[in-house]
Amino acid sequence: MSAWPGKYVIGLTGNIATGKSVVRLMLEHLGAYGIDADALAHRAIAQGAPGYQPVVESFGRWVVGADGEIDRARLGRLVFSDSEALSRLEAIIHPLVAQAVDVLVKRAKHKVIVIEAIKLLESSLRSRCDVLWVTYAPPQIQLARLMQRRKMDEMAARQRIQAQPPQEQKISAADVVIRNQGSYEEAWQQVYAAWQRTVAPIQEASPPQAARTPKKLIVQRASPRQAEEIAAFITRLSAGRRKMSRADVMEAFGEKAFLLLRSGDQIVGVVGWQVENLVARVNDFYLEPSQPFTPAVEAFTTEVERASRELQCEIALFFLSDVQLSRHNVWKALGYQPSTIMELGARAWQEAAAEVMPGNAVMLYKLLREDRVLRPV
Repeated sequence: MSAWPGKYVIGLTGNIATGKSVVRLMLEHLGAYGIDADALAHRAIAQGAPGYQPVVESFGRWVVGADGEIDRARLGRLVFSDSEALSRLEAIIHPLVAQAVDVLVKRAKHKVIVIEAIKLLESSLRSRCDVLWVTYAPPQIQLARLMQRRKMDEMAARQRIQAQPPQEQKISAADVVIRNQGSYEEAWQQVYAAWQRTVAPIQEASPPQAARTPKKLIVQRASPRQAEEIAAFITRLSAGRRKMSRADVMEAFGEKAFLLLRSGDQIVGVVGWQVENLVARVNDFYLEPSQPFTPAVEAFTTEVERASRELQCEIALFFLSDVQLSRHNVWKALGYQPSTIMELGARAWQEAAAEVMPGNAVMLYKLLREDRVLRPV
């Protein structure tokens, strides 16, 4: 067993743009508690965090942007072209990330943990994992993903790819290899088969239970097997403005989970919910017009908050249309307040909101914890 008694820990690594985060989310769908060590590294050098001043002292004030935060893009251009500079940065960040991971694993209620880290093999975390999973993608696919999804120019993308060790080094150390070069469904089949083969026989986490509300509504966490049902519901409720296919929903499962609101055997609501960097975000919210609004919202928010607190989230964000906000008194009674991205305060919260906020949406927020889980990291 791992260094954490009672936990089965999957170490997940792979080179840039090979699909580590997608695989981590798939494992979360299967019941694991996911930790993104790379996101924790960003927190570790935020203003006020313990890594901030050492980075500034090591690399100079020029890495600090106009907002007082470290400009990660500027810092990245330096360290990915200078191996000695990269080693200095890692010497500052890795111990802080290891400390934060230890806090999260010990507090997690889940039995199965997955730690995603691009530098897992080079850090002390490797020895604390029970099994190593590695993602692989051909270099031409890595390049295309960096240019298309991260908007990098070709030179910068190639620099990032070439700055990393050959993928074969990670593959040679792996217990499980996920070849993430096709569709989401092909990757899902590999992940599910590996979970059944390596995790389920040892210590599979208990499946999530449906949450019942006083109004006999049931909130369930959907599985990818229900993709077709979800696609049909969203297409119908959006009056065709958002036409979803089964493939579209399967791809969305690579970013989020879906919660279904059922009344009897009928789906009467769908929420798209995702957790990244201890921030819960809801940016899909569909409800049957005939369904009473207040009990439906109460049912959804109760389950989103319960599941988010279990994942140690600090804040919940809902992105809603004007129509969905028309019952503002309902949201207010549940403790949600409108906010702009800048008003959120914490940089990690602002970045999480900016990443998914639709242009025509209003954001509501609710603090789920008075203390920051990783303060000061």
